Amino acid sequence: QVQLVESGGGLVQPGGSLRLSCAASGFRLVDYAIGWFRQAPGKEHGGSSCITSDGTVDYQDSVKGRITSTRDSAKNTVYLQANGLEHGETAVYYCAAHRTRCGWGYGTWGRGTQVTVSS
Repeated sequence: QVQLVESGGGLVQPGGSLRLSCAASGFRLVDYAIGWFRQAPGKEHGGSSCITSDGTVDYQDSVKGRITSTRDSAKNTVYLQANGLEHGETAVYYCAAHRTRCGWGYGTWGRGTQVTVSS
């Protein structure tokens, strides 16, 4: 069964950091593009980063310099290190897999992990 499971969310103070994990089962992450998305309450989900099968990472302008996406092939896991989190970044964070590229049309999604930024 093809599956993605996010973890690592929680409560963090403004300016704090979290490392989120996206673990895959049923397929190899290195063969896919893996995107990170977030959905704040009452808003549509938006992308923050994507790592391609060759390891290239693209970041949305709003998060450049504050987040880093990496991949551990041995653990079949992609990580999102988020620093300097702001109140407005409270959201459910999701990872998703696309067979060929970053962009749109991701076929497999995780169920998300809640990140709450609050003092």
